[in-house]
Formats: sequence, structure tokens, C-alpha cells
Amino acid sequence: MLIADHINFGGPNPLIGVTDGSQFLDMSAAYDPALRQTFLEAAASLDMTLPTGTYMWFSGPSFETPAEIRAAGLLGADAVGMSTVPEAILARHAGLRVAAVSVITNLAAGMDEAALSHETTMAVAAGGAETLRRLVVAFCERVAREA
Repeated sequence: MLIADHINFGGPNPLIGVTDGSQFLDMSAAYDPALRQTFLEAAASLDMTLPTGTYMWFSGPSFETPAEIRAAGLLGADAVGMSTVPEAILARHAGLRVAAVSVITNLAAGMDEAALSHETTMAVAAGGAETLRRLVVAFCERVAREA
């Protein structure tokens, strides 16, 4: 999933403790629209479907509960995970343009009868690695041509 926006529900913001005023960061376009478009074009060039959505960060390491997943959906999340958001915040704070893609590895708690496990998540993620590699290479080639 191409991340268009996020919901920080994971805990402390990584900018807590910064006291020079730069911690008050505008996150209204945290995921650069032009880079997102480039990702979509890269996916299309590979005949790959790349859904776009809002990612909600939970700190983990435990999986979310069914109630948390229902709340995430009500708040507008399309996917949840235990990473990406603090990195995006820090990258924006450093002045970087941000684009992010998440490999969706499992249905969330309460959406399926299967028990959630780290082993299954890692196995599915490994299975998506080649598709992600192809997408990132196509994205980087497009960015290099535009530079």
C-alpha cells in the first residue's frame, strides 16, 4: 500500500525533547504528493496494482486488539503497523521529502479467524520482497530520470 497519510496512535512523538521550535512541524503533506505520483507511475509501468491509503501506527510489539482495529477503521485507517510513522516524522523534521510503501502481511485482529503470529508476518513479508524490490527499482529509475 502506498501511504498517503498517517495517524500517529503509537505513543510519544519522536520530536518530544526537541526544544528549538522546529518540533512544531507541519505534517499536512507528510508524504510528498509528487513522489506518491511517481510511485503510482512506477507501479503502472510494472502492471502492478498499488492501493493508496492511510496508515495508523501502533507501537507494538504486540498485535492490535479487535477493538483497536475497529477504532482504527472508524478513525480512517486503511492499514495498521508498528513502524513507518516515527521515521516519516523524523525525515520530515530533517527536511527530507517522504514517500512510503507498506507490504501488507495479514488481516488485522478480528478480521479473520486465524491467530496472528510474528512468524507468519515475517514469512509473508519475505514473499513480498521481490515485488517490493521491483517497485522500488522502477521508482528510483523514474526519480533519477526526473532529476
